[in-house]
Amino acid sequence: MVPVVSESHSHVLAEFDCLDPLLSALRLDSGRLKCTCLAVSRKWLAIGTSSGGLHLIQREGWKQRLILTHKEGSITQVACCPHDEDFIAVATSQGLVVVWELQLERRGRPERVSVSWEHQAQAITSLCWDTTALRVFVGDAGGKVSFLRAGSSKLGKGSAFVIFPVQTITTVDSRVVQLGYADGRLLVSSLSRCYLCDTERQKFWRVGNKERDGEYGACFFPQSRVLASGQAPLLYCARPGSRIWEASFSGEVLSTHQFKQLLACPPVPLISYRTEPQYNPVQRSPQSMAFPKLLCLGDQHLLAWTDSAIYIFTPQTGQVLLWSEVKDVVEVAVYRSELFCLYGDGHLSHLSLLSAERCVERLLRREAWVAAASVCCMFQHTIAPSRVRKSIPVDRLDHLRSQLSSSTHSDLIGQLEEVISKLEPLDSASSSRRSSISSHESFNVLDCGIYRVISRRGSQSDEETSSLVSQSMLEEERLKEFSFGQEEDQVDHDHQSSEHVEGERSEPSLQFHLPLSFRPKPPRIALQAVRDRRIVRRASLASEGHCQRLHLNLRPCLPLSVTSFVKKTTDKINTLQMNSDIWLRPDHREGAGQAELAPSTAPLPEEPEHEVSVSQPNTENDLQELRTATERAVFQIQDPLVLLDPACLGEALEEWVPVLERVLGPSVEGHLGVEGCERVHPECEDQSPSLEKPPADEGEENERPEDSPASGEEGHQRSDHLRPEGGGEEVPVTSNGAPSEPVLVRPPKPLPSDLQAQLGRLATLFVETRCFRGPLKHPGVATFMRRYFFLLDQERVRRMCVLSFHEHPELQSSFMEAMLELTQSNKVVEVIHKGDLLKSLRSLRELQPWSAPHLLAHLHRLYEKHGEVAVRSFTQFYPTILPSDVMAMAQPSHFLAYLDNLVQSRAEEQRSAFLGSLLQPESLRQDWLQLALSHDAPQQSDTLTSDGHPRWHSHFFSWGYGRFLSLLIRLPADLDSKQIMAETCRRNGYWTGYLYLCCELQRRSEAFSAICRLDDLSLLEEPKGVVPQTLDEWKTVIQMSQQCSRPLDQAQACAGSSLANGSADSSNQVSPESLTLRLARVVGPDRALAVLQECGVEVELRPHSALVCELLRVAEKRQRALIQTMLERCDRFLWSQPA
Repeated sequence: MVPVVSESHSHVLAEFDCLDPLLSALRLDSGRLKCTCLAVSRKWLAIGTSSGGLHLIQREGWKQRLILTHKEGSITQVACCPHDEDFIAVATSQGLVVVWELQLERRGRPERVSVSWEHQAQAITSLCWDTTALRVFVGDAGGKVSFLRAGSSKLGKGSAFVIFPVQTITTVDSRVVQLGYADGRLLVSSLSRCYLCDTERQKFWRVGNKERDGEYGACFFPQSRVLASGQAPLLYCARPGSRIWEASFSGEVLSTHQFKQLLACPPVPLISYRTEPQYNPVQRSPQSMAFPKLLCLGDQHLLAWTDSAIYIFTPQTGQVLLWSEVKDVVEVAVYRSELFCLYGDGHLSHLSLLSAERCVERLLRREAWVAAASVCCMFQHTIAPSRVRKSIPVDRLDHLRSQLSSSTHSDLIGQLEEVISKLEPLDSASSSRRSSISSHESFNVLDCGIYRVISRRGSQSDEETSSLVSQSMLEEERLKEFSFGQEEDQVDHDHQSSEHVEGERSEPSLQFHLPLSFRPKPPRIALQAVRDRRIVRRASLASEGHCQRLHLNLRPCLPLSVTSFVKKTTDKINTLQMNSDIWLRPDHREGAGQAELAPSTAPLPEEPEHEVSVSQPNTENDLQELRTATERAVFQIQDPLVLLDPACLGEALEEWVPVLERVLGPSVEGHLGVEGCERVHPECEDQSPSLEKPPADEGEENERPEDSPASGEEGHQRSDHLRPEGGGEEVPVTSNGAPSEPVLVRPPKPLPSDLQAQLGRLATLFVETRCFRGPLKHPGVATFMRRYFFLLDQERVRRMCVLSFHEHPELQSSFMEAMLELTQSNKVVEVIHKGDLLKSLRSLRELQPWSAPHLLAHLHRLYEKHGEVAVRSFTQFYPTILPSDVMAMAQPSHFLAYLDNLVQSRAEEQRSAFLGSLLQPESLRQDWLQLALSHDAPQQSDTLTSDGHPRWHSHFFSWGYGRFLSLLIRLPADLDSKQIMAETCRRNGYWTGYLYLCCELQRRSEAFSAICRLDDLSLLEEPKGVVPQTLDEWKTVIQMSQQCSRPLDQAQACAGSSLANGSADSSNQVSPESLTLRLARVVGPDRALAVLQECGVEVELRPHSALVCELLRVAEKRQRALIQTMLERCDRFLWSQPA
């Protein structure tokens, strides 16, 4: 069976052409010659080779037209001029840049019109053409950016003989990664940041304030799209952690697009003639990576790639269009929606970005039957809509099915038949529906299946619609009289009852059903509307034995522009017979002869049979009511203006929640997150005065909990509902004293699968929006989650609980309680309860592929059983279980052990990058640093003096998580983060990390002061120490050592002969004498002694030190003599040679 891709995916990367014969014809498939770079334009495919040749292939027919040779090394970069395809720029490995004019229009020979040696001996990393002029921008590995102009006879007489000088624009701080140009501004992306240059005014801006470390690309948004809207181009810059900055044309960062979590979706398979597409629907772990290049793909997409995958984003919506696994990609060239990929072994591929239906159409044209059938089965959601029938008719799919072999592709044929059975025809409306549409209207079919009818003004349908409205008003008057007559026969002449009748009379209503012929399914549904078409539950009437009345507002609220429907509806209303079964018949039993609208004053215990017969729930109507409210809410949030506005989104969900509470919630509880019925349905307030107040013995039962905190009958019912059946044990209570509800992991009543799927999406969205709107605006989220956990998306709830764990730990506890109950029947639970950790882990490994929520529940049981030992073994379940999951589950000390094991499980060269990928968000860096410094660490009194200075030799103490700390502080970070980390290390006495951070922050004097107090001369040596680089720094260190010598002598005396944290070897002490000897090895003994005198420090050298100085003088003299002898010999040899 071919797995079905997610509905969020609608496009694929497809490979239709094979370029291997082309490479064979060019002899580029041998081991001697290889492709090194490529570029593409509307007309050309340019391929650079390792021999210095540039092959120009005409894309129409894939014919070779030209080969341009270069003796200055292999081709490293090539760029086609975007506005004149007669020009092409080439860069070689020796740093030469050449601009060629092909002269194909005049049938002349190609010639070099401009040459630049400005970047000689430097690796050229990027070429970029001006979008309007014949100018090429060049960037190299040294950070230099220049441009050269190309002379051409096209520019006028004599222009070809003008040699334009090469001009250097700027030199940035590191290697140039990518260049881009748009509308007079040059975009330069280096290893550390992005720069924006106005090439005309010679002005420069930095894009954003934060630096980075590594290869990150940047590009302009395509001008054709933004100029059409009259706005300046945007630019996009890659950032660490799968992020992309969106910046204005002036370099101001507008937003940051986060793609790490979005890239956890499964990859879309590459559709290729080489292999059948294979799709694995298993969810991937979030991807944190650097995008070394960014390219514009088409008018609205961004392209990025790594050596293992290609990623396509839609920056306007911040979504991932698709990503596909493509191994060993070295370079990608783009023209519109076409991609040309160069791989590490030198071969090329031609990919196209297509919609799924367009891909199927092209595969059918090429008679690739198996691939076409596989794409149809994978992308059923894009093939099924009726709009696709224009490009892929049903008969073509039937022909496709007939081309498949039943012996080898029986499963694929069966799955394709299921897809064909679900297809919507091009005219998906029935013939009766077509005939009902008047020629006076036009209509179109939306993707969701709704017919949108556009009526023309003054048409016949408008006249008939107005006649329907007038006839409906007449029927309202007739219904008023009928309703009034019925009520007067039954209602007692009570003041409150008469007021209620008058209030109800203003809203004439009648219960009946209209057979709507244009609906695809005729469900048993009662339309309900009260003023603003909101559903109001009359709980008080239902509890006192009265049937709920369902109202149909006779105002024209449906689209009535279909002519036949207008006529049928008009005839239906005119011929409507007022059946007496419509109205409630008064019950003539004892105590039931009251009016229909007035609540009965008889107590409920006197008529138990009546209560049972009236309050019996109508499951079918309830589910239909819930379905209607759900579809309305789904339709509302499909509007981007509602979905992207938290207030509007909250209102749409708040209108849906009461219906959910009424149908699936507890019978006595109010709906969650809304302060009473009046808040959502203000019409309840208008109707409440008309209801007769219950007697005193029932007042507490109907009283709202907000109005009366005392526990009435309703409170007793709620307590009984939450109390276990045993009766003796009380349920746990929440922080506010209210009893916590049990978690429902299964629906209380059977639900259709499609309805449950829609309910799940809305319920999950409701919980997420209420959770992240702030601590004061999410009452009842935990309770809602406990009541409707059977509807929620477990994976999304897991991520939500992790993100909000510190603010709302009760959500995590509720989620874990639900998952423990849901997985209670799993066979692994029995193994875990037996207490054998190794067998439990083996059983969990056998459950692959894992579901993260279910696996998390089992690991929670393991942690409760075995503690830290179990946590250390959780590393084998990464990346299904992330550190954030373990952090929410385990104690801080246990989590730290897990984190250290997880990092150390990687290869040594991968640990730093892996740890950096885990630091999302960035605030975790400080939290983990503080955690590692406070566990399994030396006592603070052993590393710090009373005044906060380093204690003598305290850097020799061992730190339990020293390797983890060393990796953490060496990760790339911004200046503020490093300053905070340095202060944290100083406060906790972690001097090794403090010295490294001081060196990074250029606070070298503070580092020297700490070294003098630590009294270890090895800290002034590389690789772990801080080496003085100038004579001034040597003077500073010598003076500091003189000041710190007395306190250190006292510290050594207090330490005694047995030193736990170091050695008392005097040869390694930091003293003026030892520093002078160290300086003498650098600048010579005489200069070192002179520096010592300049510092004003008087030191009497010991015999050993004096001997060392004397030996250094002798060695220096012999070295000078040796150099002089060598120079003389060289001089004699040169003079002896003939001229």
